[in-house]
Amino acid sequence: MLSKNEALERATSLVEKAMKAGADAADAVYSCDASTDVQVRLGLLEDVSRNEGEDIGLRVFLGQKSATISSSNMNPDLLAGLVSRALDMAREAPEDKYAGLAPEELLFKGELPDIDSDDGGDPDPAALKERALACEDAARAVPGVTNSEGGGASAGRSIFAIATSHGFAAANSSSGYGVHASVLAGTGEGKERDYDYRSARHESDLPAAETIGKSAGERTVKRLNPGSVKSGAMPILFDPRVGGSLIGHLLGGISGSSIARRTSFLLEQLGATIFDSSLSVIDDPLRPRGLNSRAFDAEGLPTQRSALIDKGVLTGWMMEAASARQLGLTPTGHAARGVSGAPGVSASNVHLEGGSGSAADLMADIKQGIYITELSGQGVNMVTGDYSRGAAGFLILDGEIAGAVSEFTIAGNLKNMFRQMRAASDLEFIRSVNVPTLRIDGMMVAGA
Repeated sequence: MLSKNEALERATSLVEKAMKAGADAADAVYSCDASTDVQVRLGLLEDVSRNEGEDIGLRVFLGQKSATISSSNMNPDLLAGLVSRALDMAREAPEDKYAGLAPEELLFKGELPDIDSDDGGDPDPAALKERALACEDAARAVPGVTNSEGGGASAGRSIFAIATSHGFAAANSSSGYGVHASVLAGTGEGKERDYDYRSARHESDLPAAETIGKSAGERTVKRLNPGSVKSGAMPILFDPRVGGSLIGHLLGGISGSSIARRTSFLLEQLGATIFDSSLSVIDDPLRPRGLNSRAFDAEGLPTQRSALIDKGVLTGWMMEAASARQLGLTPTGHAARGVSGAPGVSASNVHLEGGSGSAADLMADIKQGIYITELSGQGVNMVTGDYSRGAAGFLILDGEIAGAVSEFTIAGNLKNMFRQMRAASDLEFIRSVNVPTLRIDGMMVAGA
């Protein structure tokens, strides 16, 4: 795999070729990665895979016409042809008055902050195999576990570089590690499955594989002999593992392109109080070792910590340059892109803060409700905010977790759900979107 300097040279060289060939402006992104993945099942090695790849993408502008082209072949002659084809495509493209590079005056300047995203490690397959086996063995050792879908461990490194014709060039490298297990409990038609996993930028930040495996086994056994749920309105608690999906819908609703197209359920909510005043949603791209940390965005703008929701109030949209121009606003440093296509937007490390009390406190006054541990289906309308998803979890009776329940649907509207949302204080920073246990009252449940 190339070094950061070599990766940056690839992107910079392609931009220079485009400008010499007649482009009015251009940018290029280069990415490469190498990863090793080990899979085991029932204590035996099932698969070891090693993947390495590199890709480069070029975007050229002729006035307000643009085109994007990409390749995984780094042959110099082919890349020269890539420039020529990109310019030919741009000449035939329709004009777009919002197209263009990010404003030059907003580009990142100075020394990049250290986000500590790369530990430089490269564990061998034998070490990953031992980690995967330890995880699965711990899951299978939980009383009640009867079979396994397998366990795994992975390690990899990647580099992302971007260069623009108006003065920005930078690269970042990151490492990544993961461990997981998925097992079954019960027999016959009464089988249940569950899993657990953990990801980290630094290998030293991964919990012990045995801890993850034991959690996977215990989660699975708890789901045995699920009952049914009667239909009606009731309080719903969301386990942190699934509660982050609610914030994911918020992020989709505040993307600049959705606002510009007027296809968001939050279209008229800028500056409005849409969450409880105790809650804030924070985007923190500069968190050291964060899973989605980045010092610059995919258009060369600096990133910074921001409150997307500040004490309940929606503060703004996440915008790349094109949607910002369409809305008459300033891009926010949230641009994200691969090697093909124009930039979109993406948040970084997101968390919800402001919760208080334990999860037990949050459910103490619930006579009957449900604690959700799994969601299924994609029944979310991002235009209206209507929400309906299949779910499984545990019944809450008189403030206590009772038996497992499954095969029911929860429904509501995201705007109402956000206003009703309450949070515990059990926030952990272990995912890209982190939330504590969440409670939403008055959701409709369709069960037996």
